[in-house]
Amino acid sequence: MTAPDSTKLPPLAGAAIDRAAAERATADLIETARADAATRVLAIAGDAAPLAGAGALLWSPARGIPDGGQWAFLGRGDEGGALLAAVFPPADEPLFAAPAGWAGLRMVGGALSAPDADAFVEALSLGRWLLDSPHCPACGALTDLADAGWSRRCPSCGRQHFPRTDPAVIVAITSAADPDRLLLGSNALWGVNRFSCFAGFVEAGESLEAAVHRELHEEAGVDAVDIRYRGSQAWPYPRSLMLGFYATAADDAAAVADGEEIVAVRWFTRDEIGAGLAGENELLLPGRASIAHRLIRGWFEGDA
Repeated sequence: MTAPDSTKLPPLAGAAIDRAAAERATADLIETARADAATRVLAIAGDAAPLAGAGALLWSPARGIPDGGQWAFLGRGDEGGALLAAVFPPADEPLFAAPAGWAGLRMVGGALSAPDADAFVEALSLGRWLLDSPHCPACGALTDLADAGWSRRCPSCGRQHFPRTDPAVIVAITSAADPDRLLLGSNALWGVNRFSCFAGFVEAGESLEAAVHRELHEEAGVDAVDIRYRGSQAWPYPRSLMLGFYATAADDAAAVADGEEIVAVRWFTRDEIGAGLAGENELLLPGRASIAHRLIRGWFEGDA
C-alpha cells in the first residue's frame, strides 16, 4: 500500500493541536486549568458545539461554562494555555447563547480551521465515552475519572479503562475498464439519489486488506484489486476510526447491491461526480467533513 500525501488528508485527520499527553497524569490538572484565565474551553452538548462565526468554534473561559458537565484536558493552544472540553448530554435548548448558534461536527467540520476541527473531533470522541461509559464493564461499579478525563479506574475490581475506538474501512471503487468511472452505493437508510463509498467495521482477527475485500464483495458484489491506502479520520458516530482506501474492481459487470444494507450501486462518470460535487445535478454526495467526500473528490481531481 502507498502512503498518503499529508497535504491531502481528510478534514478531521490532522494533528494541529498539541495534546500534551504527558501532562494528563498531573494531579489536579483540570482544576488548576479551570482556575487559569488563559484556559479556553470548548463546550459540547450532544454532538454540537457553539460557533463564533462561519467556520469558527466559540471557545469560552471556564467561568462561562454551566455546571453539570464532564471535563477533560484536550491539550495546549498556540499561546500555551490549556484547552479543555466540557461535555453535556443533548439538550432541547442551547447551553448558552453563541454568536453563530450551535452545530454538529457533520455539518461544520469541513469548514473549520485545522485546530478547531481537531479540537472538535477530539472533544466529541472523548466526551461520548465520558458520558456513555461511567460504569466498569467488568463488574458494573461506578468508576472514577483519572488522567484528566482520559481513563477510568474501578474502585471495586481495580481495573483501568480507556476510550474505545472501532476501526472501519471505507473504500472508493474505480473501474478496471474506464479510468473515468467510479462505483458508489446507496444505503437503505438514505433518501433517493444519495450515494457514497462502501464502508464497514473491521472484524475480530481481520486485517484491513481482508476487510476491504470482504466488505466490497458483500455490499457491491465486486472483487477488489490494487488496494491503495489513502488516509484515516476519526469519526465519533459513535467511536469509529475510518481508514480510507481506493481499490479497483476486477470486473465492472459484477457490481450488484446486496439488497439489504445497500439498495443500489451505480457507476458514475467523472462529469457526473464533478456536477454532484458542485451541486449541479440531483446526485447527493457526502458532506465536506467526511473522509468519503475526500475520497470522492480526490478521485475526481485525479489523486486516486
